[in-house]
Amino acid sequence: MPVPSMSELSLLKALWRRQPLSAREIHDAVVGELAWSYSSTRKTLERMLEKNMVRQELRHGVQVYEAASDKVDTLAAFAHDFGRRVMEIDTPLPVNMFTGSKLVDDAELARLEQLLNDWPDEKDGAP
Repeated sequence: MPVPSMSELSLLKALWRRQPLSAREIHDAVVGELAWSYSSTRKTLERMLEKNMVRQELRHGVQVYEAASDKVDTLAAFAHDFGRRVMEIDTPLPVNMFTGSKLVDDAELARLEQLLNDWPDEKDGAP
C-alpha cells in the first residue's frame, strides 16, 4: 500500500471524519492545517484519484469525493513507514502510542495493532 504524503493524509483524514465531501468542503476542512489555495486542494485530489486513494462521483450536480483508502490500513502503512524510515525501528510500533487518538476508535485501534504486529519483514516482500 502506498504511504500518503502529509497533505494527502490531511485530505484523507477530512474524508474519514465525514464523507462524501465536495472539493470546497475538503478544502475548508484542511485549509487551517495546510494553509494553501483551493487550487492546491483540487490538484492534490486529482493526484489522489490517479493513485486510487479517493473516489469521485456526481451527486445532486456536485462532484463529491470519498476515501477509497481504508483508514486503518493507511494508518498502519504510515506508522510502519515512520517507525522504519524515520525512527529506524525494526520492531512493530507499540499500539499505546496511538491511545487517545481522535482518529480511531477502540475496534480500529485493535485492528491497527494487529496489522502492525503482523507486518511482513522487508525481506519477505513488505507492502
